Amino acid sequence: MTLQITIIGLGQIGASIGLALSEHKNLLRVGHDKNTTTARTAQRIGAVDKIHHNLPNSVRKADIIILSLPYSEIEETMGYIKEDLMEDAIILDTAPSKAATQRWMQENLPPGRAYIGLAPVINPFYLDEKERGIDAARADLFEKGVTLIAAPPSAPSVAVQVAADLVLLYGSHPLFADIAEVDGVMTSAHLLPQLVAAALLNTTVSAPGWGDARKFAGQIYAKTTEASPKQEGTLSLSRAALNNKESLRRMLGGMISSLEKMQRAIDEDDDETLTELLSHAEEGRDKWLLERRAAEWLLRGEKADQVALGGIAERFFGFKERKPRK
Repeated sequence: MTLQITIIGLGQIGASIGLALSEHKNLLRVGHDKNTTTARTAQRIGAVDKIHHNLPNSVRKADIIILSLPYSEIEETMGYIKEDLMEDAIILDTAPSKAATQRWMQENLPPGRAYIGLAPVINPFYLDEKERGIDAARADLFEKGVTLIAAPPSAPSVAVQVAADLVLLYGSHPLFADIAEVDGVMTSAHLLPQLVAAALLNTTVSAPGWGDARKFAGQIYAKTTEASPKQEGTLSLSRAALNNKESLRRMLGGMISSLEKMQRAIDEDDDETLTELLSHAEEGRDKWLLERRAAEWLLRGEKADQVALGGIAERFFGFKERKPRK
């Protein structure tokens, strides 16, 4: 019994999922990427078994479709493939914003298909990884990490379980959350750092003294601005931010308040307060890194190798045999 998984988008996340699933021989991993060089590289390194350059052809026989794309490309891609999906297909995505995608899927996805949102977190070993895209793909990218699973209320329970099994198969640990919770978490951990980096860049590169300052901007400046939206794309960041307006407003308010506290301490020559604020930040980062690398929050005793492919296939074909939605 063979399942076809089609991965659309073969960057770091998509190709890593493919690499992590390579040991499961009853999975046919089909890949598509609009960059043909990336697609060929994914096949060469073993992230996919075959590639389809034609997007609709890549999904016509797919049991599970993983959209590992920038947020701004999700709806457009679904528009191209929705009529070519098998009636019982399960669609997953790894974009950092879920609410708008869920609404689009609910309004446009043909009956008999299921959508589940995923938000995978990478192995802390790779937090300082400098490579990007498919060059950063690793078979163990999701070990010691979690994947948030956001299922719409209408999603069949068996489809949700298939998604959880797949998460375990690629080496991560599933954590269930509602879509609002996922978007809230991703706002603080994913969107806010990019917006802060963009704000720093806008503050400095347009300043009158930048002509001289740019000659001295070094490692600290480069690392701090590294979170700018270059990797994901400015359009994706802009749309994700606008679709997470409420939670982002709160987070930006907190950031502005923190900067104002520093500004007051500086204006008042308050060395004690400023030192306390900076020390609190440093201690918070050290604690986060320690906890992130230890990953003690992961579910004990639940390993990816405890999920047999037969189990996920059995559940998937149980999903196929369910009555279509009215």
